[in-house]
Amino acid sequence: MPKLHVRKGDTVLVLTGKYAGKRGKVLAALPAEGRVIVEGVNIVKRHTRPSPRMPQGGIVEKEAPIHASNVMLVCSKCNSPTRIAKKFLEDGKKVRVCKKCGEELG
Repeated sequence: MPKLHVRKGDTVLVLTGKYAGKRGKVLAALPAEGRVIVEGVNIVKRHTRPSPRMPQGGIVEKEAPIHASNVMLVCSKCNSPTRIAKKFLEDGKKVRVCKKCGEELG
């Protein structure tokens, strides 16, 4: 299964498309498809019929997935979009590191 450079809960900057320049939190990562769902980005309307979970039904706006290559991780420390590096800690754990400031990213 392919890996993504972002995870659920990361803050990302959208690079291309209608929502370019917008920042949002990753709500879900879909590594099998190479896509991510970002909060407030790529909003689509879905027509839903009434169900036990949604008794009202109607038109629902929700986020649709966008390709992971169109988002860039935002470092929490330097607050700027950055690429990531991988680093091994002394205990052998692999972590993501900000290329700009060297801060560990969860």
